[in-house]
Amino acid sequence: MKTDKQIQQDVLDELEWDPAVNAAEIGVTAKGGAVTLSGSVDSYGSKWAAERAALRVAGVKELAVELDVELTGVSERKDDDIARAAETALNWNEFVPTDKIKIMVEKGWLTLSGEVDWAYQRQWAADSVAHLRGVTGVTNNITIRQRVVPSDIKSNIEAALKRVAQSEAQAMSVDVNGGQVTVKGPLHSWAEHDTITHAVWSAPGVTNVVDRTYVTY
Repeated sequence: MKTDKQIQQDVLDELEWDPAVNAAEIGVTAKGGAVTLSGSVDSYGSKWAAERAALRVAGVKELAVELDVELTGVSERKDDDIARAAETALNWNEFVPTDKIKIMVEKGWLTLSGEVDWAYQRQWAADSVAHLRGVTGVTNNITIRQRVVPSDIKSNIEAALKRVAQSEAQAMSVDVNGGQVTVKGPLHSWAEHDTITHAVWSAPGVTNVVDRTYVTY
């Protein structure tokens, strides 16, 4: 098992290795597998990339991101410019129903609202605007439209998890209450966590996922 010092150094090395991350002003601490990123980055995209880089490191069980986005020079843009760029980005994404999404920008912070039919549409909308120049943060307030929940939704989700999860994780529990699904159990990595979450959200009728999984090494 890795020590906290080893995890800290591995995260620092991964941040340096990732070309999308400007790691010069990022500090890393680790305690009991819980990692904290602090400092500043020059774009929201770099902040997002730093988060993903840290989660790739084996031994990281939890992650706190305390990074400030500090824009300089050409990175700074007016809110109305960002709003127009966000609208264009959404319009160009074939997976996003742009007629159902509203955009608001305040001091570079972009908020999306509205209602869509599927979780992947909600996620694609946020991903489409996260890397625009001038964006300092993204709040995704898009909701999933409620629909009739299939009677076999629990068994369908459990079958999906068995297809994508490693053997030990296949025994995780799934509780369904209307459109809300609660998933509990151990996972082997954050990559598996993302796969599991995607599988649950892909079930028709799911409007909310309560994630009580945890990464264990």
